[in-house]
Amino acid sequence: MIDKRWFFVGVLIIGVFLVVVFLLPFFLNADAFRPAIEAQLSNTLGRSVTTGKLTFSLMQASLVADEFVISEDPAFSDVPFLQAKALAVGIRVLPFILHRQVEITNLTIDTPSIQLIEHPDGRWNYSSLGGIPSNSSSAGTNPLSSMSVGELKIVNGSALVSSVPATAKPFDYTDVNVTIKQFSFLKSFPFELSAKLPGAATLKLTGEAGPISQKDRAQTPFHAALEVRELNPVSAGLIDPGKGIAMNNDIDGELKSDGTNLISTGKIKASQLQLVPRGSPAQEVVEIDYSISKNLATQEGTISDLAIHAGSGEIHVNGTFKPSAEAMMLNLHLSAPSLPMEDLERLLPVAGIRMPSGSSLQGGTFTAQIAISGPATAATVTGPVEIDNTRLAGFDLGSRIEGLNHLPGTGEGTDIRVLKASVNSTPQGTRLNDIYGEMPQIGTASGEGNVLLSGELDFHLNAKLYSPSEVSSSAKPTASPAPPASKPIPASGRSVPLTITGTAASPSIRANLGAATH
Repeated sequence: MIDKRWFFVGVLIIGVFLVVVFLLPFFLNADAFRPAIEAQLSNTLGRSVTTGKLTFSLMQASLVADEFVISEDPAFSDVPFLQAKALAVGIRVLPFILHRQVEITNLTIDTPSIQLIEHPDGRWNYSSLGGIPSNSSSAGTNPLSSMSVGELKIVNGSALVSSVPATAKPFDYTDVNVTIKQFSFLKSFPFELSAKLPGAATLKLTGEAGPISQKDRAQTPFHAALEVRELNPVSAGLIDPGKGIAMNNDIDGELKSDGTNLISTGKIKASQLQLVPRGSPAQEVVEIDYSISKNLATQEGTISDLAIHAGSGEIHVNGTFKPSAEAMMLNLHLSAPSLPMEDLERLLPVAGIRMPSGSSLQGGTFTAQIAISGPATAATVTGPVEIDNTRLAGFDLGSRIEGLNHLPGTGEGTDIRVLKASVNSTPQGTRLNDIYGEMPQIGTASGEGNVLLSGELDFHLNAKLYSPSEVSSSAKPTASPAPPASKPIPASGRSVPLTITGTAASPSIRANLGAATH
């Protein structure tokens, strides 16, 4: 049987311990350490740091400040770089109680508001964080060199990303949470970051960063897995709603920086994709593989490859981009090598192009070599496009030309051996030059035309018919069959000017018989 004296001794010790735990914070004036902690953090960050009243929690082994502020680099703004609701400083308890020494083990910044500002020369307002303050007595040394924290956390924060001078609407991240393990200035460390973007989008980064760049914090090397969900560029404020562009993106990729270049590779899954105001959303998810890099010093970017998957075919984009005071400047090249027409047809509504009502494309290929240049908000698109060996099923071209007797052979659809043109598209509209088309059942046509912003057509072509069909002022079909369509007319055959108006979905084709020649 246990001696009752030892039982009462044990109870007494436990009671004394609980009393000490309860009363110790009242005897320790934690706020007396505030000037020393502010000075240590200011010296470490190279910025003025202030905190609210400090209290000590023995159970949590931490000093807690009810306010935490880091000043801004005056070259960027007079608003503090960071303002937080609270700061919890984890410390080693015994050195603090016995020797009044503050040895930091972890930091938790609660509900901070962070300003991230970019200068036109590529510098960020956090680039100088941790620099040697001008009043530092340790000339030639950096206090961050010896800094090590077991865990650094940001909880329920927000970050506003902007530039000076302002060139776009600031981008706001909310519900920002960051966890860094074994933070050190001289070594790499793992980190996790999550945030909400404007709209319903979410962001997650998981990776490793460091060692911290002593020259520029923004040049610190890192690599991380990137995950973005439900990013709508319009809702996020990245694209002007008036541009008619819409999409919801899921992105899975990788970010990697060596301090000089930032490289991103991965896959985008774009749903409800639309590229122009008069377009309609894609019915299927469009997958895009990308490989993009950016020089952190010059801000110039390179698209090594952006592969847009369209069924069994692909559209590739590569080139360069560079920010300017007005907009992002583009110098890109788009290549569509022999894209199956059925795959292209699914993407046409995205660009506001609609097939004639009741028609569809069967077989054949589409080829394009397009240059995209100028500001991203008003880019110019130029280059040749060509369609080969397809059939416009459900469109009887032979009966649609007003002013000509019915040209037989296209009742079940119009065969197109080749249709090509040189495209020049600007924000004011689209012009097609050097148009040439060959339709085996009818003949050839050449000319030029415009597609207005409204979608209205204004084309002027010259058609050479393969059959000596009689022409009249009536569009009614004739009862007399025409000669076989495969036999071209003689050199002295008719050449008929055509005008095309209306829209691509409902074109109006009229022959100018008064100007017809042999």
